[in-house]
Amino acid sequence: MYLTNWDKITNAGRHLVRISALALAATLLTGCFQGQPKQKPPIHIVPDMDNQPKYMPQTYSKFFKDHSEMRQPVYGTVARDELHEKTELYVGKDANGKLVTHNPLEVDMQLLERGQKEYNIYCSPCHSQTGNGRGIVIQYNYPPAANFHEQRLVDAPDGHFFDVMTHGLRNMPSYADQVAVKDRWAIIAYIRALQRSENAQLSDIPEEQRDQLKQR
Repeated sequence: MYLTNWDKITNAGRHLVRISALALAATLLTGCFQGQPKQKPPIHIVPDMDNQPKYMPQTYSKFFKDHSEMRQPVYGTVARDELHEKTELYVGKDANGKLVTHNPLEVDMQLLERGQKEYNIYCSPCHSQTGNGRGIVIQYNYPPAANFHEQRLVDAPDGHFFDVMTHGLRNMPSYADQVAVKDRWAIIAYIRALQRSENAQLSDIPEEQRDQLKQR
C-alpha cells in the first residue's frame, strides 16, 4: 500500500506533535524539582560564575599574618575615575590654589542644556528659574538665596560657583554628593547664560536675527 503525499505530511505532523509534547513534559518535570530540598549540591551545567572563591569583609583568614581578609590597597593605588589630576576641573582652582576664572569645559549648546536641566533640579528651588534668589522655598520661611544678577556674582570667577557647590556656603549645603563634577560646571555655564540674559545688549544678537525683535 502506497502513502500519498498528504498521508506523509500528516504522519510527519503527528511525529512533530509527539516530540513537542515530550519536550514540554520534560521541561515541566524538571521545573517541578527546582526549589525542592536536596542533600546533594545542584548540578551546574552553565555555572555563570555563580560560585566564586573570594574574600569576604570582616572574616578570618588563615593565609594572612594578621588573620584578616580585609587588606589595605597597595600604596599609590587610585580608584577608577578618582585620579583627579586636573585640579582646575575637579577642584576649581589652579596649581597655586587660586579660583579658576573660566569654565574648564567647552561651553556649547549640549553643555548649556545639561546645565539647565541640573540647575532646574538642584538650584531653582532656592535661586528660582531666573536666578534672582527668590525660589519657592521662601514661601516656607526659608531665607532668600543669593541673587546671581548681583554685580559681585556677575564679576565672580567661575571657580567661585564651583567651590560653593562643592563645599557649601552659609545656608547652602554642599552638593558634591548630588551633582557630579562636570554637571557642576554645566550649571555654572547655565548661570552665566542667565546672567547674560538679564544684561543682554543688541550687539549680543546676530545681525540677521535683530529684525525679529519686537519693540516694547
